[in-house]
Amino acid sequence: MRWFLLFLEWLMDWARGTYWYLCGKRTGLCKGTLSPPGPMIFDQRKRKQVLRQEFDKYEVPQKLDAIVIGSGVGGLTAAAVLAKLGKKVLVLEQNDQAGGLCQTFTKEGFEFDSAFHFVGQVHENSILKIAFDQITDGQLRFAELDPHVDTVVIGTGKRRKEYTIFSGKRQMEAHLKKQFPNDTKAIEEFFKIMKICSTKIHLLCDLKLVPLWFARFILWSGIADWISPIFKYSRTSTLEMISSLTDNKDLLTVLSHICYGVPPKDSSGMITALFLHHSKRGSFYPVGGASEIPYHIIPVIQKAGGKVLVKAPVSRILVDKSGSAYGVTVKTTDEEVEIRAPVIISNAGLLTTFHKLLPPEIKMEPEVVDCLENVKPGRGFFQVFAGFNATQEELGITSTSYRLYKSNNMDTALEDYFSLDEEDAPDNIPMMFMSFPSAKDPTSKSRFPGQSRMMIHTVVNAKWFGKWKGIPEEDRGEDFKEFKMRFANHLFDWACVHFPKLREKLVMLHAVSPINKHAGAILSAEHNLERFQPLTIAKTRSTTPIKNLYLSGQDVFSAGVSGAVHGGLLCASSVLGHVVYIDLLLQQKKLKKNVVKKTE
Repeated sequence: MRWFLLFLEWLMDWARGTYWYLCGKRTGLCKGTLSPPGPMIFDQRKRKQVLRQEFDKYEVPQKLDAIVIGSGVGGLTAAAVLAKLGKKVLVLEQNDQAGGLCQTFTKEGFEFDSAFHFVGQVHENSILKIAFDQITDGQLRFAELDPHVDTVVIGTGKRRKEYTIFSGKRQMEAHLKKQFPNDTKAIEEFFKIMKICSTKIHLLCDLKLVPLWFARFILWSGIADWISPIFKYSRTSTLEMISSLTDNKDLLTVLSHICYGVPPKDSSGMITALFLHHSKRGSFYPVGGASEIPYHIIPVIQKAGGKVLVKAPVSRILVDKSGSAYGVTVKTTDEEVEIRAPVIISNAGLLTTFHKLLPPEIKMEPEVVDCLENVKPGRGFFQVFAGFNATQEELGITSTSYRLYKSNNMDTALEDYFSLDEEDAPDNIPMMFMSFPSAKDPTSKSRFPGQSRMMIHTVVNAKWFGKWKGIPEEDRGEDFKEFKMRFANHLFDWACVHFPKLREKLVMLHAVSPINKHAGAILSAEHNLERFQPLTIAKTRSTTPIKNLYLSGQDVFSAGVSGAVHGGLLCASSVLGHVVYIDLLLQQKKLKKNVVKKTE
């Protein structure tokens, strides 16, 4: 029976691939030679012309093919793919800088990424690397980081234990086995699951591209489970998956990426496996910082006659009497400007789109209710940005990220933490993620000599900050600042336990709460087990019940920059009526063939 199922899986993959290769239309997305990378531009005036083009109704291009709400990477990716195929796209961003969570900002002379840490799977000739090359015309460069990707610290004081994660096709597994010699079999089994999830993730993407009735049928009938176990892994919790392999709670904690706010009992085992696999072939950082990503995508959009405009808050998506989207309104200081296009793409998030941008009656329609059934807002995030007047050598820091947990039972720890009142919460933070962007960017030493930067984030209950919501930051008073800095100081003190030299070299400490700009639900919809049920995956797609309205970004696929890019590719596929992955796969095949020719 097992061999029959394996044969059936192979047959389905072969049939799908053959059909796409022989019958799938080519869009020309990957035609033409990419431009060689140009010189790095760090002149802020020149960068402002790209990233900070302010909205004016007279700047809006005529005869638009599409409007994108939000300039996060998902929205920019969808816009760039459409632009590469000759479409004129307008991207509207409510903030004063394009890029979403790939923005950078400067505080007291220190430059920080808003929320970017690293990206994986951009090794040479990978699908993600090819996609980045296409949407940036080959201008975006990545630096490969130290193979020591993560240090995971469990416990505090004398009970503290440290584990390390290294990248490498074989090294990652071998290194974990050295640290957990009594769990080698469990690690082997987990890596088998990880391989299945990484190689068969396209099957879950297919659920978003086939008709929904067909997706429902193959899931309801059990055919999906016959094809691949990835459907089972997506609906299995991390706790259940790893507990079936081992009872070692330290190993469970090391393998689980809990820092996005979902404990093992509530997270999908498939997503846990994919998070670890993401850095298996190495972790990478954009040379010049996270804002290089939007900086190099925007010219591709402009080349086709489109624009990316900031300070352009979209207040409504316009829907006609027949239920079709036909435009948006942008709320300026003086007026509401109506802009029309035959295609509207929202990168503002699934919940924001349906609850805030569409007419109230639409969210009550059965199709919309069904779409939102298992989706809820992500956890609130609290961030700390620290600047130091010392080099990374002086501080003893590297590109390695740190995941710090006070317990190896994060299910209980997070439950207890979120049940606290606001007075006790700042002194009882159970976990944090810490990284050093200045040690990742090879241009940092020359651009900011003698400086180092640290970034910390943790999850918080947004209700703790609720009484200041809607109040401008300058009007929140000293009690808000004191409350916010209690969290920040606790996190910084925890960081100093591992890097004592940080304290004496500290120049500035900046805290961002869930009610500030991009903080809050950084991952948009929560990455919980309900969201990754196969049927929910099928329903959470780029197409919507509103004709001409599409979704892009993290909510379409998964978290992070790579998830947002894939969300953008899926969105572009839906708008074009063509799976753009065909072009990327054919380009990958061509590039790999060229590599073979060069080695012969």
